[in-house]
Amino acid sequence: MKREIITIDQTKCDGCGDCVPGCPEGALQIIDGRARLVSDLFCDGLGACIGTCSKGAISIEERDAEPYDERRVMEEIIIKGGTNVIAAHLEHLKAHGEEEYLQQALAYLKEKGIENPINNDVQGNQSSEHEGCGCAGSVLMDFRKTGNDVEQGESTGQQKSELTQWPIQLHLVTPLAPCYRDSDLLLAADCTAFAIGAFHPAFMRGKSIAIACPKLDSGIDRYVEKLKSMIELANINTITVVIMEVPCCGGLVSIVNQALDKASRDVPVKKIVIGVRGDVLGER
Repeated sequence: MKREIITIDQTKCDGCGDCVPGCPEGALQIIDGRARLVSDLFCDGLGACIGTCSKGAISIEERDAEPYDERRVMEEIIIKGGTNVIAAHLEHLKAHGEEEYLQQALAYLKEKGIENPINNDVQGNQSSEHEGCGCAGSVLMDFRKTGNDVEQGESTGQQKSELTQWPIQLHLVTPLAPCYRDSDLLLAADCTAFAIGAFHPAFMRGKSIAIACPKLDSGIDRYVEKLKSMIELANINTITVVIMEVPCCGGLVSIVNQALDKASRDVPVKKIVIGVRGDVLGER
């Protein structure tokens, strides 16, 4: 679609980075010493960043661009920012009269159990006493930095976990979480880890992970979009799909193929099929 979106004159940009915090959507990053628009999906075209550039390198142009995606923006802000960043984004939408996007943002916060930081200023959206506490199961944790203390030992009989992050359910993960960037992704059907005893060392070691059930999970279209984002924005290197031998499990491979068809880059995909008795039936 053709719409207004920012453009950056790379001959004028000196990479100072003043524009980055000036973008309430997180659409700008300093890459290779210059400011870059990381995704059309994150730029609302309102130009809040223009006044932050002392070199006059940023302007607005009308061109073909992917539609702005408020949900994707909120995913990014929640991971990289905090309460103050969320509030700044909501205030930005209010100031420009973007009521539709504002309501989408508020709905996303409610869906994730995150309190609206400007709820006193937005009519009809006050949080109830049961809201705003956040969902502990959705809090991003990166075990690559902290290490994992569950080591194999005689006293416990536990084997070292190869899990690199939390959460892992595909509906809960954020494609731009640091653990996915430049990683090898393991996409596993829910049942596979229960079918094969050595799942952690055999499949998870050195990989980021996401799990899903193609038969019972809802929102398959969102799965496709998340995987597309991992391919394009997180720059994942490979995808290993581990499924059960039952026919319904093949839907997970179909989801990956749909994401690859939509993505602007290609990545190698490996499919591993597990039997119901825990044996590896085939790899391709």
